[in-house]
Amino acid sequence: MNEQLLQYIWQFQYFNTRSLATTEGIPVQVLNVGMLNRNQGPDFEHARIRIDNTLWAGSVELHLKTSDWNRHLHQYDRNYRKVILHVVYEDDDPAPGSLPVLELKTRVSGSLLSRYAELCNARSFIPCEKLIATVPEITLSVWKSRLVAERLIRKGGIVEDYLEANHRHWEESFWWLLAKNFGLPVNGDAFEAIARSIPLRLLAKHKLQIQQLEALLLGQGGLLNDIFEDPYPLLLQREYRFLQKKYNLQPVAHAVHFLRMRPGSFPTVRLAQLAAVIASATHLFSKIIQEESLEKVREWFKADANDFWHYHYTLTVQGTHRIKSIGASMIDNIVINTIAPLLFAYGNVYGQYTLKEKAIRWLEETKPEKNSITKGFECLGLSNRSAMDSQAFIELKTRYCDERRCLYCAAGNYLLKREK
Repeated sequence: MNEQLLQYIWQFQYFNTRSLATTEGIPVQVLNVGMLNRNQGPDFEHARIRIDNTLWAGSVELHLKTSDWNRHLHQYDRNYRKVILHVVYEDDDPAPGSLPVLELKTRVSGSLLSRYAELCNARSFIPCEKLIATVPEITLSVWKSRLVAERLIRKGGIVEDYLEANHRHWEESFWWLLAKNFGLPVNGDAFEAIARSIPLRLLAKHKLQIQQLEALLLGQGGLLNDIFEDPYPLLLQREYRFLQKKYNLQPVAHAVHFLRMRPGSFPTVRLAQLAAVIASATHLFSKIIQEESLEKVREWFKADANDFWHYHYTLTVQGTHRIKSIGASMIDNIVINTIAPLLFAYGNVYGQYTLKEKAIRWLEETKPEKNSITKGFECLGLSNRSAMDSQAFIELKTRYCDERRCLYCAAGNYLLKREK
């Protein structure tokens, strides 16, 4: 037993409520358990409890033991002056106090406690690995929708940080997030730093010159500092030195990495592809807000890097010919990690529910991610049909299962309260 479980038991009344009475034998009737308080003060506020023949309205405080009240010094805290009932798992203080005490130890199901202990102590892929197949599909479906919304809201926190840093400029925020996405996990921070160092208004001045765009991106990433022999890298180097002086640019401090990376994901290739996207489209986020067809949006990102890159993965080594197109999987990644979160955040900020719906709909229309987490859930028999499913699984695993937050999970909740 812990206080989180005790809160859960009280909130959902998962105990024998027949003939409730205080430790002194006074009848108790719970009319409203109150609202869970996650801030300072009593555990539940705005409760309504009938004690004997008197109806009380106020707060309820929960503890594992009655003595915890004094141990936590609540008797000296003004926040606890409106407490009307002290709910404890075990009454270890027989002396009558000023507050009525309700003990739950003999009223809580032993099977609930054992199931909770089993979940908390499980060392499998997820705590309920052996039981999740028994959770009704409708419960999981509704829960996955909630998980995706939670994930998009949480990602919206990153967007809000961007907006605070760039004076509420949504297009600039889209540029930063898009660049971070192109960097993938390894170079995401470096690519974001590069984007922050090159304002959109500066890129707009040079969008008709792909070499200058590449020079800006590669130069700010510190990739044009070598001694080159090939004419094209030398051209980019000259362009960058001119633009660097003209705009007083300073390369970012973040290093870009090539180690243990497939050539197609080398930062040089990704930056060249990013330059191609910039050159081929303008006001992308404004267009995304207006567009209803995800297929049309995907077309805007189907860009090929400049010709030089069809024979190169780096600025110095020539390879076999291969067109460096932005593939379907990368565009899926952009939809999942850039477009949907920003669209959802925009809808949240301006109260446009249709945009939030569109963000979720586009996730449903996007292929699912394939990684160790999604494969784990697939092995348990759960369907992974779209990016909405895969995003829900990632949120569930990282924010609930790994942290053993079974009490706040719809699947965990179902398994804990079931009769068998």
